[in-house]
Amino acid sequence: MVATLEHRQRIARLTPLEDVTRRIAECVAPVIPCDIEAAAAAVGATLAHDIAARDPRPAVHLALIDGWAVHAELTAYAEAYTPALLTGLREIAVGEPLGTDGDAVAPLDAVTWRGGTGELPTALTSGDGVLPPGTDAGAGEALWLAGHRLRATDVAAMRALGIREARVRRPRIRIARAGQERDDIADAIVDWITCAVGADGGEPVPATAGAGVDALLAADGVDAVIVTGGTGAGARDGSVQALRRAGVVEAHGIAVSPGETAAFGMAASRPVLLIPGRLDAAVAVWLLIGRSLLARLCGSAGNAPFHQSVLTAKIASTVGLTELVLVHRTGDGVVPLASKYLPLATLAHADGWIVVPAASEGLAPGTVVAVRPLP
Repeated sequence: MVATLEHRQRIARLTPLEDVTRRIAECVAPVIPCDIEAAAAAVGATLAHDIAARDPRPAVHLALIDGWAVHAELTAYAEAYTPALLTGLREIAVGEPLGTDGDAVAPLDAVTWRGGTGELPTALTSGDGVLPPGTDAGAGEALWLAGHRLRATDVAAMRALGIREARVRRPRIRIARAGQERDDIADAIVDWITCAVGADGGEPVPATAGAGVDALLAADGVDAVIVTGGTGAGARDGSVQALRRAGVVEAHGIAVSPGETAAFGMAASRPVLLIPGRLDAAVAVWLLIGRSLLARLCGSAGNAPFHQSVLTAKIASTVGLTELVLVHRTGDGVVPLASKYLPLATLAHADGWIVVPAASEGLAPGTVVAVRPLP
């Protein structure tokens, strides 16, 4: 059934982006943490507690190279023509404790054997080829802080240090689209957001096939819901009305460009982000709003990596709108590709994105900007 004009969704006013992010901070709490083994499954999760080394690592002197355990003082005067003559040397492998067999390690091929005597033509210093206690981590040393998102290298280091588990947050996010008709763009947006959520530390949860927006908002088992499409004033748009029936609409119409028809609210004590069904608008809304929401659920700062560059061409902007602009890297800096509407081809050519603040009428050539990568 097609809604008449007087019963359609309408945007009364655009809510500034800063007001929306403030409401997210007020309404959304970090999810309950859980314990997880320090294994591949932990990669991407956000730490809920600091992790510190209990004991020094290593606890004793270890061989840093394959070689021979040597007491360095016995090699003090060794030279090419008067090598140190060593007996009873123990071959030692990387990672083995030296014990009382020496305080240095001579490389395997540095020692020439004549009978049972080894000849070393180079003087060693105590500690050569040795990993001293506490080098990898000191007792009580803070290694990772709460809010840090675990990388594969972090998990590998944790396991090597004997840290078997961590207390983490990984929010479960249901991602779906409004409408059941075939729509390649809507499906592309869902797939893109699914990848973006996973890359930023969330656990994407697919929606039940054929479920309407009301059912998606009511279903349990997730910490937040993202629905794409149905945010405008079209005859079949009804996502915002469904959110209002299920809970509270905190903002419909957000002063970002592209993506003005986005909405944020709460349903069943869960945050809900409604994203426009246009791919460029969906990208902008996720980067400007969705990431902040997910970071809040993760209990992290949510600071995306960026590098500074110089704008090589002017950008005109509308005061009152926070605008996302795609840019392409050149030898002199970055050149803006598009704003307001982002043609799909510009997504292919973009090397990153920048933000024009709402209070600005635009940016002049030569402005230093923070360039962030696209997911």
